Amino acid sequence: MSSRVAGSVLLRHLGPRVFGPTTPAAQRPLLAGGEGGAVAVAMWARPLSTSAAEAAREEATASKDNVASTAAATAEAMQAAKAGAVQAAKEGKSPAASSYWGIVPAKLVNKDGAEWKWSCFRPWEAYTSDTTIDLSKHHKPKVLLDKIAYWTVKSLRVPTDIFFQRRYGCRAMMLETVAAVPGMVDGMLLHLRSLRRFEQSGGWIRALLEEAENERMHLMTFMEVANPKWYERALVLAVQGVFFNAYFLGYIVSPKFAHRVVGYLEEEAIHSYTEFLRDLEAGRIENVPAPRIAIDYWRLPADARLKDVVTVVRADEAHHRDVNHFAADIHFQGLELNKTPAPLGYH
Repeated sequence: MSSRVAGSVLLRHLGPRVFGPTTPAAQRPLLAGGEGGAVAVAMWARPLSTSAAEAAREEATASKDNVASTAAATAEAMQAAKAGAVQAAKEGKSPAASSYWGIVPAKLVNKDGAEWKWSCFRPWEAYTSDTTIDLSKHHKPKVLLDKIAYWTVKSLRVPTDIFFQRRYGCRAMMLETVAAVPGMVDGMLLHLRSLRRFEQSGGWIRALLEEAENERMHLMTFMEVANPKWYERALVLAVQGVFFNAYFLGYIVSPKFAHRVVGYLEEEAIHSYTEFLRDLEAGRIENVPAPRIAIDYWRLPADARLKDVVTVVRADEAHHRDVNHFAADIHFQGLELNKTPAPLGYH
C-alpha cells in the first residue's frame, strides 16, 4: 500500500467527522452571509425545544466518536504507510513521499516515449544550442570602469592557469561554480528592487535567473566527466564564498561594472573551452561519450561525445557574454534595465 492509500483511509474515517454536520467548527460559514450562510443556518439550527443538557450529551458523544475514529484512522494509516515502505524496500525502490498535501510528481516522458528521468529540468526546458554564434566578439575597454573590469578578470586568470594547468575538466567545474553566481545575485537584487519600487523588471529577473540555471546545468554535466579531488572541492567553497560576497557588493555599488565583469568572464570562458576543444581534437584528452544529462538537456544525438558537449557549452557562454555586455551598455547609457526588454531565452 502506498502513502496515497494511507491518505484515503484517513479521509474516509475523518471526513464525516471533520466536514459533517455534527462538528461545531463547521459553524464558521455563518459568518459568510448570503445564500451559503442561509444554508449553514438551516443545517446547524437546533430545534428550540432541545434542552441544553441534551445538546451537551450529543456533543460529548460526537466528541468521543470523533476521537475513536481519529485513533482508528491514524493506526490504519500508519499500518498502510508501513506496508507501503516495506513493499518498496522489497522492490528496491525508495518509498514515495506522502501525498497528504496532494502533491504528486508528474509522470513525464521524452519525445521517444521513454520515462523522463531528470527532476532538475523538464523536457520542455531542453533546447538545441545555437553553435553558429560569433565567438570572436569582444568589447574593447574604453572608459576607466571598463578597463578596471577587464584587467580584474585578466588577473583572475593567472592563478587559475597555475592551479589547473591543462586539466580542463576540473577547470570547467571550477569555472561553472563561479559563473553560476552572477545571474542569481543579479536576479535576486533586481527582484528586491522591483518589490521595493513597485515596478516591473522588463523580464530581466527571469533572464538572469535563466542564465544562472543554465550555468548550473553546465556544472551538473561536468560533474559527470570530472572527478574533483577533496582539495579542489575545498577550493570551490572558498572561491564561491569570496566571489559571491564581492560580486554582491559590486553589483550594489555599480551594476554596470558588475555586468561588464561578467561579460569579460564569459569571454575568458569561451577561450578556456576553445583550448579544451583543441586538446580533445589533438587526442590529449579522451573524447569520452557525452553524459546522458547533457544529451537530454541540449537534445544531442544519442552517440554524442564530450567534444559535442564542450561545443554547446561554449556557445552558451557566448550568449551569456552578449547578454551581460548588453546590460552593461544599457547602464552606461544612463538607462534602466526595466525600460529595455530583456533577451529572454536568448541562449
